[in-house]
Amino acid sequence: MTEKTALILLGCPQVPVQTSMALYLVHGLKEHGIRPVIAGTVAARKLMEVADPGRHYLEEMADLDETIDEITGKQRDFDLCFVFIHNDSGIAYAGTMAYISRARLYTLIFGEHAEELAGEIEFPCEVVAAKAVHNPMPLKRKLDEVMQWAVSKR
Repeated sequence: MTEKTALILLGCPQVPVQTSMALYLVHGLKEHGIRPVIAGTVAARKLMEVADPGRHYLEEMADLDETIDEITGKQRDFDLCFVFIHNDSGIAYAGTMAYISRARLYTLIFGEHAEELAGEIEFPCEVVAAKAVHNPMPLKRKLDEVMQWAVSKR
């Protein structure tokens, strides 16, 4: 049996909860034997590196656009994909993933306008949305519910 993998897509880190929730998600995936790969913007990756200088959680990180190119070119794919979304460009990235990847897609929508953004999703995915800007707990609670079954499915 091959190792399960999960792609975590991080856009611009304007909203503070993204970094802590991404690290929390990586921890949960690793606890279930799923190898996480983080793809993000330069700023998002730098925040992750600073938050985990010993690389306890961050085994593999990659450029967001290069990773999408690899998936589009069928050079790589994942079992699960979690896209962090706080604006329209995040929805565009998630929509792209819905059509180029075989991964089970989860959209993690957060920020001041999470519910409105969730209403814009028109592609197949599991939607996790919470109005979380500075306090990650609303998004964490919803993610915990999803993680109960996300790690057991493909």
